[in-house]
Amino acid sequence: MWFLKKTSPRRDKVRKNKAAERLSKISQLANMDVIGSSLLWLFFVALCVSILSFGLSYRDLIPMAVIVALISLAAGFYIHHYQKRIVKNRARAAALSGLFILLLATTKVGVSFSNHTSCATGTAVTAAIILVIAYDQRFAIGMSIFYCLLACFAAGTLTDIKLFLTMAAGAITCCFSLREIRTRMKLLEVSALAAVIVFIASLALDFLAGSRDIFRNAGLHAGITLVVGILIQGLLPLIEKIFRIATSMTLLDYSDANQPLLKKLAMEAPGTFSHSLLIGSIAEAAAEAIDRNGLLCRVGAYYHDIGKINKPSYFVENQMGSMSRHKELSPAMSQLIIVGHVKDGIEMAKEYGLPAVLRQFIETHHGTTLVEYFYNEAKKLTTHNSKQKTAAPPSESEFRYSGPKPRTKEAAIVMLSDIVEGAVRSLGEVTPTRIEAVIHNMAMKRLQDGQFDECDLSLRELSQIEASMSKTLAAHYHSRLAYPKPPDVSEETSTTDN
Repeated sequence: MWFLKKTSPRRDKVRKNKAAERLSKISQLANMDVIGSSLLWLFFVALCVSILSFGLSYRDLIPMAVIVALISLAAGFYIHHYQKRIVKNRARAAALSGLFILLLATTKVGVSFSNHTSCATGTAVTAAIILVIAYDQRFAIGMSIFYCLLACFAAGTLTDIKLFLTMAAGAITCCFSLREIRTRMKLLEVSALAAVIVFIASLALDFLAGSRDIFRNAGLHAGITLVVGILIQGLLPLIEKIFRIATSMTLLDYSDANQPLLKKLAMEAPGTFSHSLLIGSIAEAAAEAIDRNGLLCRVGAYYHDIGKINKPSYFVENQMGSMSRHKELSPAMSQLIIVGHVKDGIEMAKEYGLPAVLRQFIETHHGTTLVEYFYNEAKKLTTHNSKQKTAAPPSESEFRYSGPKPRTKEAAIVMLSDIVEGAVRSLGEVTPTRIEAVIHNMAMKRLQDGQFDECDLSLRELSQIEASMSKTLAAHYHSRLAYPKPPDVSEETSTTDN
């Protein structure tokens, strides 16, 4: 019998540990993020079924609900695997669900009034373009396929594979050809290319099926694809605001030196402005070395130190050779001023309406690092007063930035660029070998301090970043030939006088 079996304390402990692990897994599954996402999923399925089953008999309602639930479940697993942040960010999840519901309703209404399926192709291309702008190409392709399946139900062509392939051809073309928007013509170019592909795909599929008016059908599908590009061009600011993103075209606008914040930084803290420009070039090259968004790094670096505008004279790059104002302050007070520029920068960014994608560089460019100079000064004072036993040793946590740590690789690159530029600038003799040594030491110091724990930066990528930064800084601090001295004209002058 099971109750007569011998047990040992070790086995009991293992069983208790397994039970605790199962309980922790269940609690993780039952957290608020998962519950909120599940409720939103049910709401999405209910709305989809109500839209897609419009005009159908009650007998077809249950099969329709089952199919929509299965497609939505597959899409949910895909989102959880490739864009897990959507599960935790209910605003993004609601925006994505709302996009699909709106496009499906548009497809249903458009097909009902026009009696043609070209509207479904237009909404599929719209979904693909918006998703690739808001997220990335892989995620946009997967979610576009799920949308195409649902759009087939909205168009009422459940067994017509022609429409699905036509929609998929346009959506996938947009996903592959639209990586970033740096020019105002980019969306028109992408939609024009997608229109050509859609025209060819529709023409070939209708020809194989023996349909009539194949050129007219193909022209309608291609025409609405081209119109979609023009419409999204005008709605781009609204899309950026809803999904809280900034396209490359927007980033280029914010990189203009005439932007109010950059203009204010250049006027009131010129040393910081010059430092930020150099950080931008270093970070951009390093980001491109590991195939990340170099433009985002450059523009983020321009704004990362805007908090120094409030007290520019307390930062060494703006002192212009004058005496440091920190000599009149205690290390603790100096630390508060130095650390405060991060909070000041965040407040200024919100006041001037800076996008959230740029604000991350302000709040994470120091992470939770230690303000070493003033921490060491505080330790010296403690050591000096130790004989009197009146001063307690300073706590390291009191001299650290409040964070957060960088959550993206771009933010980590700007953090490292910031520290290595200052370290290299402080060298007496700047040589390529010493630059490489300083950069490697700073990178390892940040790595061991845990500053890169939340951004998934690999050691291989860190090595590539170091090499890029060494190259950029060596080019900036290259050696120069000394200007020749003016010729000695004293002898010639004396001869002329005689």
